[in-house]
Amino acid sequence: MEPESGISVPSSPRNPSSMLLAFFNFFRLPALCATQSDPDSSFPSTRTTILHKHFRGTFALYSLLCRHAKFSLLPNQQAADEELSAYKYGPSSSAQATGSPLKRFLERHKRLRTALLVVVLFGAAMVIGDGVLTPAISVLSSVSGLQVTEQKLTKGELVVLACVILVGLFALQHVGTHRVAFLFAPIVIIWLVSIFSIGLYNIIHWNPKIIRAISPYYIIKFFRETGKDGWISLGGILLSVTGTEAMFADLGHFTALSIRLAFAFVVYPCLVVQYMGQAAFLSRNLQNIPNSFYDSIPGHSFWPVFVIATLASIVGSQAIITATFSLIKQCHALGCFPRVKVVHTSKHIFGQIYIPEINWILMILTLAVTIGFQDTTLIGNAYGLACISVMFITTFLMALVVTFVWQKSALLATVFLVFFWFCEGVYLSAALTKVPQGGWVPLVLSVIFMLVMYIWHYGTCKKYNFDVHNKVLLKWLLGLGPSLGIMRVPGIGLIYSELTTGVPAVFSHFVTNLPAFHKVLVFICVKSVPVPYVSPEERFLIGRVCPRPYRMYRCIVRYGYKDIQRDDGNFEDRLIQSIAEFIQMEAGEPQVCSSESSSYDGRLAVISSRTIQPSSSLIVIENDDCGGIESLQSSKSQALQSLQSAYADDENEAARRHVRFEVAWSPGMDTSVREELEDLIEAKEAGVAYIMGHSYVKARRSSSYLKKVVIDMGYSFLRKNCRGSAAALNIPHTNLIEVGMIYDV
Repeated sequence: MEPESGISVPSSPRNPSSMLLAFFNFFRLPALCATQSDPDSSFPSTRTTILHKHFRGTFALYSLLCRHAKFSLLPNQQAADEELSAYKYGPSSSAQATGSPLKRFLERHKRLRTALLVVVLFGAAMVIGDGVLTPAISVLSSVSGLQVTEQKLTKGELVVLACVILVGLFALQHVGTHRVAFLFAPIVIIWLVSIFSIGLYNIIHWNPKIIRAISPYYIIKFFRETGKDGWISLGGILLSVTGTEAMFADLGHFTALSIRLAFAFVVYPCLVVQYMGQAAFLSRNLQNIPNSFYDSIPGHSFWPVFVIATLASIVGSQAIITATFSLIKQCHALGCFPRVKVVHTSKHIFGQIYIPEINWILMILTLAVTIGFQDTTLIGNAYGLACISVMFITTFLMALVVTFVWQKSALLATVFLVFFWFCEGVYLSAALTKVPQGGWVPLVLSVIFMLVMYIWHYGTCKKYNFDVHNKVLLKWLLGLGPSLGIMRVPGIGLIYSELTTGVPAVFSHFVTNLPAFHKVLVFICVKSVPVPYVSPEERFLIGRVCPRPYRMYRCIVRYGYKDIQRDDGNFEDRLIQSIAEFIQMEAGEPQVCSSESSSYDGRLAVISSRTIQPSSSLIVIENDDCGGIESLQSSKSQALQSLQSAYADDENEAARRHVRFEVAWSPGMDTSVREELEDLIEAKEAGVAYIMGHSYVKARRSSSYLKKVVIDMGYSFLRKNCRGSAAALNIPHTNLIEVGMIYDV
């Protein structure tokens, strides 16, 4: 979005080496885009751009690696997760089972897996830093064109104008991009046509011989004559790559093939011709180097080009801001970012999200950078370092994917890594020389965000390990008998925990302090799996914690890192539906429940809310505001069919409905199954209570000083100031019971 920033000064009026360096840069761009695209792009995507996919590539690749190797530091993986349809990527599972020596070596050494996570977090933090720098440099570059008008604005006035545009841009994020998204592609296309026309005019008018810059001879000659100065100039030429990727990304609303065609035949030629035109203009007008793009605009075309350039900068800024929201959500889903409020801004376009806290933080940082530097050159130095760092890290992760996911030889992965790291390393080394001249900004921002993400992940892992080591023994629970040694009161108790197996310590803590518990208990775990999406048919895992008379169940709700947890108000009904389905499946076909262990707390079955089966056992009665009553036969399950029809409606309509269950008479139904279903329905009618642990995490006295600082100051501070888990899980506060817990980690 800032074409004038990507042009370096030619060494002489007739030397087109600037264009040659840019053109050499473009040769590596398609390969970089190919290797850094999201490997999960085959799944339904939001209305985001390929820039989003490129920037989300660090976590997308990391999640892909975690599927094929035990690289994750959070030990909540289950064998059932590998049966997800979205989990299957690359070679067959039999080929993956053998594993390579390098894979087994990394899996055995936790420090290496921790180092891999730190690299991924640093790349993600660089992307967030890019989300600060891109709006600043894009908007400031576009408004800098006003310096060539007759009423030449001062630098301070340009900064004020840029800040006004930026404030408006961030202030409108809460309405979502879907309302104006139809304008994005036309704006970018008009922008590309404009710069192509300007570039072609400059080539013909100023220096037609500039087309010789296509020859590789000039790049060799340039480096031979300039030496170290030529290498340092790569730091400025780098911006031509980042600008190209931005243009390439904003056409990325279609299939991969259409994007490749658009880039090869539209974006790439337009940008090459534009940079050639600027080089041709500069070869005759060296005095116009500071604002070469706007000075090269012919005749009376300034104002139309200025308007479209400003609009294009807003489109590019909007793309990276939305990408940052998506990245933050994915970091949180993988346990690497504090809980934040995620607002779904569109009912019709899946994935349009807005995060208020992140939006205002980005706005403050962007304004600080704009006001602090007031110079596109300094911001460009920071911007280029951030982009090339993300490329460098993504290439490394892609090499691991080649080895562990595609099951290619380590030699091929090494050749891939060396080739691209050589290309990127040349630019990275040049960009690092700009650290004193603004390049320190993305480094500082990245360190801050990386520390936040790592501290949160570290504290989450420690808290989870505490739960694992302090969970209630199943033998102790069985020894209490079906009554659990206390009074069982009517109703359903939904006990939320991060454990996928076992009974959490919060349960024993509750029993110790209160002498009563609900007649039906359901231990619920909402977990994220390293796949982009989990289909509704595979979202629920239902199992039994204890024998049938105990009326204790387990429900694991699985989401992908791109899934949106909608507050549709029917979770309780879906849960009852799923448990009823499990009870019938267990009684009729025990083999459908996958056994993860020989104990009761291990038999889990995938329950689909869209499964339609013929036998009937439940009647679903739906009452709406009009007083009408509709009875639908259900089953193992017609209940699934009738409930699904209710859940497919609009959220507001679903909120008005009250669903009531009844057990249908069936001569072949087992008596114990009927009694269990009746107890489940009676408990549902009596009411549902949500039980969660209100935890306080602190380091043990024997812990090191560094661990105490990380846990007692860092992690505890983040937990106190982030969004509550009850709000994040959309739990109604009127039915919430919190149990105080102290975690000594």
